[in-house]
Amino acid sequence: MDRHWSDRPNRSAATRPATRPFVRVRGRHAAMSRRQRWERSYVRSLVLCDLLAGTAAGAVTFGLRFGDEVTSYNLAYMILSALLPALLLAVLAVSRAYERRYLFVGTDEYQRVFRGGVGLIAGVAVVSYGLDLDLARGYVLAALPTAIVSSVVLRFALRKRLHLTRSRGDSMRRVILVGHELAVIGMTRQLRRERYHGLEVVGACLPPGHDGVGVGGPQGLAVYGTFDDVAGAVEQADADTVVVLSCPELDGAAVRRLAWRLERDEVDLVVASALVDVAGARTTIRPFDGLPMLHVEHPRLHGGSRLVKEVFDRLGALLLLMIFGPLLVAVALAVRMTSRGPVLFRQVRVGRDGRLFRIFKFRSMYVDAEARLAELRHLNEHDGVLFKIRDDPRVTRVGHYLRRFSLDELPQLLNVLLGQMSLVGPRPPLPSEVAAYADDVRRRLAVKPGMTGLWQVSGRSDLPWEEAVRLDLRYVENWTLSLDLVILLRTMTAVVRSSGAY
Repeated sequence: MDRHWSDRPNRSAATRPATRPFVRVRGRHAAMSRRQRWERSYVRSLVLCDLLAGTAAGAVTFGLRFGDEVTSYNLAYMILSALLPALLLAVLAVSRAYERRYLFVGTDEYQRVFRGGVGLIAGVAVVSYGLDLDLARGYVLAALPTAIVSSVVLRFALRKRLHLTRSRGDSMRRVILVGHELAVIGMTRQLRRERYHGLEVVGACLPPGHDGVGVGGPQGLAVYGTFDDVAGAVEQADADTVVVLSCPELDGAAVRRLAWRLERDEVDLVVASALVDVAGARTTIRPFDGLPMLHVEHPRLHGGSRLVKEVFDRLGALLLLMIFGPLLVAVALAVRMTSRGPVLFRQVRVGRDGRLFRIFKFRSMYVDAEARLAELRHLNEHDGVLFKIRDDPRVTRVGHYLRRFSLDELPQLLNVLLGQMSLVGPRPPLPSEVAAYADDVRRRLAVKPGMTGLWQVSGRSDLPWEEAVRLDLRYVENWTLSLDLVILLRTMTAVVRSSGAY
């Protein structure tokens, strides 16, 4: 197949300023050399962040516990505070929190930091007990958790800076997609929408017989040939990553041969499986009669981990209610003084296992909003069962600001406190929406709905319906407490950015 070039430039390449052109590094390890510069810089920044977290935690805890005077009694604690950054660094290195496979995206990095922190606290407890050291428990229980939490927050901030850099077209991996045309188009759209993954699609290889018109035209991608031309495509496109999509032509033997051809230049090979999107965290490879078999664990919808989530939700909601108490009063007064009607809006929603409950929100619409819904139904801008329009005439003047910064959602903390909702989970649907659900979409009702979730931090109302469902199902199937923490952190930036909020 001849190579087909599109007149339209790749969207990711088009965002790269002329002052920062792509420069190819030639040689046997060209692909690794292109990435190593920014990846090494990122890891160095992680080390500095962890040193800063350990130093700040040790200094602040020592100052609060002993003041600024050094005596013979607290001299040992001052030495321990000075050693805390190096100790934290060593523990995180043992936990493999600096390995590049766990960085940049996902929650693995944060999980390893938390595991290292728990191990550090347990190790200090065992050593102090075994050597009969008279350590102040208050100091240990304040310094070590503070260091771990500070490390996670700084790592999160560093990752957000990386995502901002990637939105400008820098620190990206150049990707060749291998698969059928529709799969290539779908993956290209997703990666261009979610640029924080750092994968810049620069070309594709299609099965024999495909002309690549759908890929080269609307998507602006170059088609470099068939599956047998992948190695040459990597060379021509200056790519450093090959993503193989699910297709029957590429079986185990074909992928193995492809890996052999790519290992010479150390080009990364990624196999995108539809199963991983559903059960990625629950898949393990186990030998069966000499053959590696992919075993899928059942999702953790019940048991001890869900009890931890219940406790986390209730305590978190209570704490947030106390923190946002003055803001809740101010918003209530603003709603009351600017439009006629009640302060709170109550509506029946569907919760876990189809149970109905009344959700609490600050009223952001006029009191006749429900009655006017039928006359506005034809203006719906959403492609699914949801009803969304950007300039909804039913929204009050104050309501626009409440929706923009999600302040109307704050009373849902009461629903969380009552056990009807979670801090993080799928969107709470209306009964009419549930009635229109397909069978697979009903899987969203296996867990409690949440105040925030993957769809909220990934674009909110700007997302197509299928993508919102996919994100909610991914959360249901692969829930972890660390994922909840990451979503809560991302919610803060999503609220400030206010994209998709209307």
